[in-house]
Amino acid sequence: MAKMVDISKKPDVPRRAVATGEIFLRPATIRAIRAGRVEKGDPIRTAEVAALQAVKRVWEALPHTHPIPITGASAEFAVTRDRVVVTCEVSATYKTGVEMEALYGVAVALLTIWDMVKSLEKDAAGQYPAARISNVRVVTKEKGGPSRR
Repeated sequence: MAKMVDISKKPDVPRRAVATGEIFLRPATIRAIRAGRVEKGDPIRTAEVAALQAVKRVWEALPHTHPIPITGASAEFAVTRDRVVVTCEVSATYKTGVEMEALYGVAVALLTIWDMVKSLEKDAAGQYPAARISNVRVVTKEKGGPSRR
C-alpha cells in the first residue's frame, strides 16, 4: 500500500534548494538560439516560464510530494558553445524540503528547450544524435537558513 508521509507534526522551517542540469546541442542550434532564429520562439524565455510553473506544481506530477507554499523561485540559464545550463533555486518556509521542486523546475526547463529546438537537432533519419540532457542534480539543500559549510 502506498501512502504519503505524514508531515503534520514537523515544524515550519525555512528551506532552500538549488538544482542544475544541462542540455547538449549542436553548435548550429546554439547559434540559432543566440540569434533568435528558433521557429517556435525564444527557448530560454519559454523555458524560464515553464520552470517557474513546474516548481509550483510538483505535487501534481510526483505522487509522494506535498503541495508546498513556495515563497521564492528563479531559473537561470547559461548558453555556452555546445549546451544550455539551467539552474533553478526554490525557497519556502514549510515542513518539508524543496529539492524536488528545484529538480523538477530544471527538468521541465530542459525538456522545454528540447521541444523548441528539436527541428534543428534532427538528423536525416529523424534522430537526435547530439541532443542530450545530462547532469541533473541537487547542488545545495538548506534547512533552517543558510547551510554551514
